Amino acid sequence: MPHSLYLGSGIVQPRLHEYDKEHGHLPSPPSPSSTPSTSPAPRYQPSLSAIRACMTYSILELALALFTFALFVNSAILIVAGAALSSTPDAAAASLFSVHRLLARSLAPAAATVFALALLLSGTSAGIVCTIAGQMVSEGQLRWATRPWVRRLVTRSISITPSIIVAGAVGAEGLSAALNGTQVALSVILPFTSAPLVYFTCRNKFMTVVDDDDDEDVVVAGAPGSRGAGGVGGQMQMHQGGPRRVKMRNGWVVAGFAVAFWLLIVVMNGALLVLLAMGKT
Repeated sequence: MPHSLYLGSGIVQPRLHEYDKEHGHLPSPPSPSSTPSTSPAPRYQPSLSAIRACMTYSILELALALFTFALFVNSAILIVAGAALSSTPDAAAASLFSVHRLLARSLAPAAATVFALALLLSGTSAGIVCTIAGQMVSEGQLRWATRPWVRRLVTRSISITPSIIVAGAVGAEGLSAALNGTQVALSVILPFTSAPLVYFTCRNKFMTVVDDDDDEDVVVAGAPGSRGAGGVGGQMQMHQGGPRRVKMRNGWVVAGFAVAFWLLIVVMNGALLVLLAMGKT
């Protein structure tokens, strides 16, 4: 989902700050007498060691979530649906409400109840993700902060009120159509939100970190044993009379896969819009 990109980027920032705080990498706060009260607080820049540690943790966390919970849950959904509904003629064009009835008739009422409960928990989880992602955008990009209960009230009202109005006006069929429309909208928005992510992570202008730790060996870009620009890792470069800068942009392999997947999403979204315009599902 597009908002998950913002959330994934936002939740790692407290980890970086906590790592630098525990390891003494944060600069000492200026004394009140030496700093005017009107001057803005210095912007936090994570250290190279904090970035590497949090990157390792994030990769392991993402792999664990994708290849254990998400993989088995989605596999179970497909296996159960294929085994229980493959011989049902109405399953191909079923909505969420009719799937509930089909599961109750084909398997058991308990299976339909579990399906409804899973949808409820999924919607709650999505609402939490959207709320926190909205907090990241409002406090980071818009510089607009408000109390948590106000933010939750506003975001939940915006997300729930249209559903209540649609459900009361047009019933279950209209609510199902509205749900399909939101999924199409999220799919169309995804290329616009992922393109800046691919662009920023492939540019040294944004992916260069100043390394102030003098205990590590300096590796010059292009030297034997270092990873060049065509690899998947960053490259280190030493500047005379100043701290070295570590370039952590994506290598050509990762950048190529990212661009290829982005183009695939664009093509699939184009086909989706064409099929919708032709009245096909």
